[in-house]
Amino acid sequence: MTAKREIAERRGREGEAEAAQWLAQQGWVILGERVKTPVGEIDLIARKGTLTAFIEVKWRKRMGDLATAIDERRLIRVAAAAEVVAHEYAQEGDDLTIDVILLAPGSRPRHITNAFQP
Repeated sequence: MTAKREIAERRGREGEAEAAQWLAQQGWVILGERVKTPVGEIDLIARKGTLTAFIEVKWRKRMGDLATAIDERRLIRVAAAAEVVAHEYAQEGDDLTIDVILLAPGSRPRHITNAFQP
């Protein structure tokens, strides 16, 4: 792995930890972090009440770069991964969502709920 990729990987992990902490402060319970499946990885899985969210976290150096940080292809991958493991995390009767959390230095996390609806 190149040094640049290692830095990006470390920053991504830090962003995921920051997002998990922020979600917990908002009353969410973190059920899983960096959950790997045969079809992709889910950054965070969290629950609040009867809502279970499968969350993609994106961190960028500049807030302006977040507009292009997430695309439909990534959300489809998260949705496919969520489908594989939902039975392990969601309880019967839960609503399930694919969410995104966008992070940049000096700004509040932006939580986009139900970011993907197939």
